[in-house]
Amino acid sequence: QVQLQESGGGLVQAGGSLRLSCAASERTFSTYSMGWFRQPPGKEREFVAAIRWSGGNPYYTDSVKGRFTISRDNAKNMGYLQMNSLKPEDTAVYYCAARFGGGVATTTMEYPYWGQGTQVTVSS
Repeated sequence: QVQLQESGGGLVQAGGSLRLSCAASERTFSTYSMGWFRQPPGKEREFVAAIRWSGGNPYYTDSVKGRFTISRDNAKNMGYLQMNSLKPEDTAVYYCAARFGGGVATTTMEYPYWGQGTQVTVSS
């Protein structure tokens, strides 16, 4: 069972950048596909980006396309979300999630493993 831990959140001004990291406990992390989700204040958790176990086929929700980049380093058991041109509406708790094998998945129900989340606040 893989355990996940996010880091890298914080307070940033609009237009700024942050890089979120997701550390996985499992040495077979390379066999898991990975996703990033976020939960804005008072709203449901929503899909942000996902990537296959191999690092291919990155997929993004429309609102972050061209601004966010998902990546992973299987040798280090790490996943990343580079966030550029941040907007106040990106403010949320960000979660990384993993699922064994499979391709890109975009719903919370498809991911059995979750981190605790990291807060991202974008000021205007």
